[in-house]
Amino acid sequence: MNSRLNGAPDLPQEANVTTWITTPIEPRILRGAIEWERTAHGVLPHRLPAWARKQCADPLLAMTESQPSGVRLAFRTRATAVELDVLPTKLAYVGAPANPDGVYELLVNGRPAGRATAPGGNVQTIDMAAGSAVIHPGTVGTVRFTGLSGEAKDVEIWLPYKEITELVALRTDAPVEDVPDRGRRVWLHHGSSISHGSNADGPTSIWPALAATQSGVELVNLGLGGNALLDPFVARVMRDTPADLISVKIGINLVNRDLMRLRAFAPAVHGFLDTIREGHPTTPLLVVSSVYCPIQEDTPGPLAMDFDTEKLSYRALGDPADVPGGRLTLNVIRDELSRITAQRAADDPNLHYLDGRSLYGEADFAEFPLPDGLHPDTDGHRRIGERFAELAFGDGGPFAVKS
Repeated sequence: MNSRLNGAPDLPQEANVTTWITTPIEPRILRGAIEWERTAHGVLPHRLPAWARKQCADPLLAMTESQPSGVRLAFRTRATAVELDVLPTKLAYVGAPANPDGVYELLVNGRPAGRATAPGGNVQTIDMAAGSAVIHPGTVGTVRFTGLSGEAKDVEIWLPYKEITELVALRTDAPVEDVPDRGRRVWLHHGSSISHGSNADGPTSIWPALAATQSGVELVNLGLGGNALLDPFVARVMRDTPADLISVKIGINLVNRDLMRLRAFAPAVHGFLDTIREGHPTTPLLVVSSVYCPIQEDTPGPLAMDFDTEKLSYRALGDPADVPGGRLTLNVIRDELSRITAQRAADDPNLHYLDGRSLYGEADFAEFPLPDGLHPDTDGHRRIGERFAELAFGDGGPFAVKS
């Protein structure tokens, strides 16, 4: 199987491709998105609905919820060639090295079958010091996969987790059908930039995707970089989203944004869980604390970016002496989450707690350090995903299949 790119959405000219079929991009072939929007170019997947987006004016949230982490096209076909026209919005940071282009990954019958990037696209240049962002318009590009077998097969195209992606057109050289219902359970997950994808090298390499694939479940990923903040509108979205399994990863963004104090934190956690329980009263619900992160284990936020000539890194600006007064650290939050979930579990047997250091702890940090001091790389994601699959979905875990 080969994958290659064209710079524009012109139809291919190979002699072995004679007829191309364009399939409308509709919810029936779009998975992992909460909502989709018609744009001037095509379809823009969203991971928060419009009513929720209106309740927060944070431009970072607007960007991250539109980045399609965990979103994929899924269909059944005998096609030997597939083309997807897209208009991505790529990110650039003033003073930082250029970001690599986002990766599109092809799965055939659940197995990796190709990787590609899209040429062209918009570029959003962000100046962290000035607090400004400018979008430079670009052109539609084509991602192309060829050399597939002519047998009937399930095809998935996973979209880049870090690039807003407008889906313009889907073309195949054989008809597209809906994927039959495989009876898989739906796992709804909310978390921070690590759940969003952070430094993973592709959309199926982020830890929630790895855990979902290993455990045979359908992922709906509400990992929102910088925005796992116990927002009430996110809880209401989770309340209203059909799911068989739910997890909430809480901690790092509350610390590195220095958003609240301990007095506000505990009631906010209770309120978030109460709202989810309004729509999912008995669904297995797993509360997960932060993975190990040395710069914030015992030092409060806020967090600041450090730019140098080679890489981006982070440092915490808070004073550990302020912790007794209510400033939050990862250890403070872990202790409080453990207490809250134990208290609630007395009346809610389907509520569970997982210490994030069991997914990635001090020993894992020694083996796979956080490249920027905050986010794991692909090896770190693999470790977290494998551990989560074992601890949550494995025998005796809160998400294990009941016999």
